[in-house]
Amino acid sequence: LDNTSLKYSCDNLEATLKRDEKSDIDANELYTELRFLQDFIPKENMGPLEILKFLKRHDCFPNASIAYRILLTIHVTVASAERSFSKLKLLKSYLRSTLTQERLNSLAMIALESGLLEKINYEHIIEDFISKNTKRIMLFK
Repeated sequence: LDNTSLKYSCDNLEATLKRDEKSDIDANELYTELRFLQDFIPKENMGPLEILKFLKRHDCFPNASIAYRILLTIHVTVASAERSFSKLKLLKSYLRSTLTQERLNSLAMIALESGLLEKINYEHIIEDFISKNTKRIMLFK
């Protein structure tokens, strides 16, 4: 990023985090910290998590540390929300109106945890279900 873009991004982050005229970071300090940080961190290829660990280890650049924590948190939150919404959209169909909320929640949970469900052995569950009612024994045999 060039200096103008970096300053603009710092100002935007401060405005986003501002509540009741107070912000968790100061845009000017963050800008200065990030400029120094470019020269301060080792030149090896470091990702955001490694940079955050570096900042914590050296206990410096508090605004940059907050910005990196936010950066690393946002992706997780957005990804899990997007995943659950896309699965929910797949479940909705013309039958949706006949589903109760509890059943829709259960189907959504099954769709989200499909990887875990693939590992389950259903034979025992089916036999247990059949044994609960003698009428079902005739249907399944």
